[in-house]
Amino acid sequence: MQTKGERTRAAILDEALKLVSKAGLDDLTIGTLADATGMSKSGLFAHFGSREELLLAVLAHGQNCFTRCVFQAAMARPRGVPRLRAMFTHWLDWTESADLPGGCPMIGGASEFDDKPGPVRDMLAGGQRLWIETLKRTVRQAIEERQLAAATDPEQIVFEMFGIALVVHHHRRLLGYRKARERALAALESLLQRHSS
Repeated sequence: MQTKGERTRAAILDEALKLVSKAGLDDLTIGTLADATGMSKSGLFAHFGSREELLLAVLAHGQNCFTRCVFQAAMARPRGVPRLRAMFTHWLDWTESADLPGGCPMIGGASEFDDKPGPVRDMLAGGQRLWIETLKRTVRQAIEERQLAAATDPEQIVFEMFGIALVVHHHRRLLGYRKARERALAALESLLQRHSS
């Protein structure tokens, strides 16, 4: 059971994640969050002592939500290709979620902070590296299950999967392309077929 303070903090972080999804990490401040939540700045400072602490807390919250909605949901599927497909599909679901009106905050944050050294960039990069390693491990399991060819390069598969996911974000958000998801799923199937055993 969460304490009242923990529930309040989680609700604040949910709202902050929505703000970051729409406007980016750079626009999130104690002031903009106070306006969005109706809380006082001093009340928010009680939860987050600085803007950097707020940004790190929002990213940690986002990564936890991603893990629950994408990774844990996919773990119900059988090892190998079925689980890899589920991870990718849930990843697309995550970026299209009504709870994220502007798309994945980590993808947006990566664009904002790729050239800004510091703890925020480190957390973003760490989360992305963990997801890459998780996908690579799932590809290796598909090879072990003989669903993908023995010569399959997990790093190459995951590189291409990431590329597809980034194109979906770009085409849907910037260009308003309605077939982005359909194209992404077709691209994934083509990728898997090229490497099937």
